[in-house]
Amino acid sequence: MLQQIFSLSFMTAFLAAAVRLAVPLMYGGIGETIAEKSGILNIGMEGVMLSGAFFSFAGAWYSGNLFVGLLCGMAGGLIVSLLHGLLSITLIQNQSVSGLAINMLMLGSDDNFFEELSALGVTSFLFKLMSNGQGYQQIETFPNIAIPGLSKIPLIGDAFFNCDFLTYILYVLLILTWIFYKKTNLGLSFMAVGEHPRAAESAGIQVKKYRWIVMVFNGILGGIGGAYLVLVQLGVFTENMISGRGYIALATVILGRYTPFGMFGAALLFGAANALQIRLQTIGVSISPFLLAILPYALTLIAMLGAAGKNSEPEALAKPYVKGSR
Repeated sequence: MLQQIFSLSFMTAFLAAAVRLAVPLMYGGIGETIAEKSGILNIGMEGVMLSGAFFSFAGAWYSGNLFVGLLCGMAGGLIVSLLHGLLSITLIQNQSVSGLAINMLMLGSDDNFFEELSALGVTSFLFKLMSNGQGYQQIETFPNIAIPGLSKIPLIGDAFFNCDFLTYILYVLLILTWIFYKKTNLGLSFMAVGEHPRAAESAGIQVKKYRWIVMVFNGILGGIGGAYLVLVQLGVFTENMISGRGYIALATVILGRYTPFGMFGAALLFGAANALQIRLQTIGVSISPFLLAILPYALTLIAMLGAAGKNSEPEALAKPYVKGSR
């Protein structure tokens, strides 16, 4: 059994699955990193990703075009994120309460159609309205694109260089985000908004404008994270299919110390834990499937406990800002 686990074929398949499972978390995580660096906490990332998943499926199904589906997923995530912006930036409501309310708005789970409507589970309600009680066939998904030469590297080639185009875009986004915050004055301005908004306003930085900008990116990237599940991994939409990934994306930001590459590593850790339990089940390891199912969440919790006391969150994160107040 151990020989099978440590074989090159097992490790290659395991690493490829880890990357694939981590990508939605990375999109949600990078969107949340951008928002939190400017002082906005969006606990509603679960709802943002779920909206992206639903509208990407609806767009792809009705148009027959995956790229239209992707644009619809981005728009779906954006709308939800802008709702959070309205509540937390313009109306100056508690950001945590706003995010939780958005998740409740988007995640309907009751079986009764009208109960879901009354509970305001928007995606579940719209999906049942769209399907009218009938099932959907699986849609096509984006294919992998192998990079010549690099995809043949043992162990890591198939995982990192034989991927769909959204994964390659993610690599570029991580690098650009790091450069933006580390090497540009504009990036420093966005961070100033999250650290000392009153001082930033005194320096001529429009705090609310900057925070609205990051909410746009938060919604678009979170929407892509949800769309990835539909357009790359599964080809179908199911109710509440995000299954806690939005919350895990929030955890990756904390574990990654609010840095793009730190978040990448944290998301990869969770993806690896999830991939491990799937691969162990595949080879028939005699461990309770319930224990294997909780493995990713247990490892994430352990990692969170290990990061306790090493807080590096922006000073003004989740704190309401009123222009001119002291």
